[in-house]
This record gives sequence, C-alpha cells and structure tokens, in this order.
Amino acid sequence: MSGDEPSLEPARGLSPLGTHILIGGLAFGGGIVGTALALQLSGSWPRAPAPVVASAPAPQPTPLALPPGTDLSSLSAREQALATRLDQLDARLRDVDAGARNASSYATQAERLMIAFSVRRAIERGLPLGPLEAQLRRRFGEGHGEAVATVVGAAREPVTLEDLRLALDLIAPRLSTAPTDSVWTSFRRAIGDLVVLRQGTSSSRSADRLKRARRTLEEGQVEAALAEVAHLPGVARAESWVTAAKRYIAARAALREIEAAAMETPAAPPRAGA
Repeated sequence: MSGDEPSLEPARGLSPLGTHILIGGLAFGGGIVGTALALQLSGSWPRAPAPVVASAPAPQPTPLALPPGTDLSSLSAREQALATRLDQLDARLRDVDAGARNASSYATQAERLMIAFSVRRAIERGLPLGPLEAQLRRRFGEGHGEAVATVVGAAREPVTLEDLRLALDLIAPRLSTAPTDSVWTSFRRAIGDLVVLRQGTSSSRSADRLKRARRTLEEGQVEAALAEVAHLPGVARAESWVTAAKRYIAARAALREIEAAAMETPAAPPRAGA
C-alpha cells in the first residue's frame, strides 16, 4: 500500500478524566430537563404577570331627550289626570272591600237568626238540640252564657205547653182545698165561693181561678196561669207543676234574649292589613 491511503486504525480513546466529565455533564443536563418537565406538569411553573389594563370610567347616563314638539305643560296635565284616575280606582277598591265586609256581617247575622229560630222550634216541640247545642254555644255563649245554659237545660228536660195543660187537669181536683184544711175551713170556703160578685170584678173562687188558669194556658200565657194557680188553696200540692211552669217561663225568656242578640247587626270584620 502507498503512504497516501487513510489509516484504518481506531482513533485514540478519551482519557478516564474526560469520560467522567462527560458523564457528569449529561447527568446535570438531564436533571434540569426533568425538573422543568415536573414543574410544567404540576402547574407551578412561574407565569408572566398579566398586563394591567386601566379601567375605563363608567358611562354617565344620558338624559332622555324629549321628542320634538313635546309640551311640558301637556305632560304635567297627563300626569295629573293619571294620578286622579289612580285615586278613583283606590276609592272603588275601598268601596268593594267595605261591601264585602258588610256582606260577611249580614251572612253572620243570618246564620245567628237561623240558629235561634231552629233552637226555639226544638224547644217548643220538646226535642233535643243535637248539633244545634254546639252552634248555640259558639254563637251566643260568650255574651249570653246564662241564657244559653238555661236553654240547653230546658232542651234536656223539656216542658211543653201541652205538658202543662195535661198536668193542670190532672191536679185540678186537689187545688180547691189545702192539705191542712179542717172541715170547718172547707165549709167556709165553699160558702165563700157561692158569693156572686158584681160584673167586672174577677172572682176569687177556686173554680173560677182554675177556669182562668186553663184559659190562659190555652192562649200560651203561662205566667198568668201560674199566678192563678199560686192563689189556689191547694197550691202546695202542685209543687211539681209550679216548678215546671217556672222552667218553661225561664226557657222562653232565655230564648227571647238569644233572638234579640241574633237580630243585632254584628260589627263588620276589620280590613285586611288595617
């Protein structure tokens, strides 16, 4: 071979010191690259601060321009007319509200009258009140508790006009003489009953008193009948009849009180929000 041909011998290798330096440099560079990748993946890589943008001043409202040819006096007149219309609507609403409250009051009064009428009909017939008792207590118990209690008691132990008439006929024979009358007293009373009084004077004879008592009972005047029976000689024997008559009178007085209360117009309920 000629001397111009390239040599095939391997290049001269690095020294051990150079090898160590090369390996160290590669390791250092790899560490930097790994750290950068880790920071980027975790989101901790520092970012550049956002540019500060100066805030623009808030726009000022632009006053509305009136249409051409608009008259301020015409606008004022329209505003006044609208205010007047609103006042009229408000007055109508108040009238409607008052009418509704008055209607409610009259409905309440009608209910009270119906209850009072139904209670009287039950008492006159000697029937129990049933559900009417609760309504009677609720509607009239607060202001007329005594009258309500009397009516409820009369319904539980009813006494009718027919009961009083039948009972009076039953005890009439015992009313002409007193239990303690002697024969002489009975004779004198019989002689006294024979005295004829002049016309226009009420007779005090027992037979006449009984007639008047029966007549007044037929007319529904229990007070007058009780007054006649109370003057009879044998009134002590009519204690049960007198007690029943007094209960009848008390029940009717209580009914009149309740009916008078039902006829009173109740106060209208207050306005909502008043």
